[in-house]
Amino acid sequence: MNRNRDRVFEDVAVGEELPALSIPLTRTMIVATALASRDYQDVHHDPSLAAERGSKDVFMNILTTNGLVDRYVTGWAGPAAVVTAIRIRLGAPNYPGDTMVLTGTVAAKHPQDRRVEIAVRGVNAIGSHVTGTVVVRLKGSGA
Repeated sequence: MNRNRDRVFEDVAVGEELPALSIPLTRTMIVATALASRDYQDVHHDPSLAAERGSKDVFMNILTTNGLVDRYVTGWAGPAAVVTAIRIRLGAPNYPGDTMVLTGTVAAKHPQDRRVEIAVRGVNAIGSHVTGTVVVRLKGSGA
């Protein structure tokens, strides 16, 4: 991931692939991030109640997924990037003990306001956990 410099709009190309990011899914991470985001639904922190509701275990909440997608794109774009939209759809649950791998591709560029659309996907062992689009505004070469 780009941690040392900001991406410049003019240097980004449609079709460019972002480096993959692997995120280990620990029980502590899933429970702590649900509680930190004030999502107290038992399916995110209580394994027996999650099982009663038909899940094999606790699973990650959408707020955490949203934050990880944001982190992924801004890690590539740099600290000067401004996220203007995140549109995601959840699929397969993220369970403890798995790994989610985030990938992305530059899908579109809008020169009038230096917006870049990134198609993002997060996959775990059972399938696609998240798909969507993140829109960021990048600095220009003259900025």
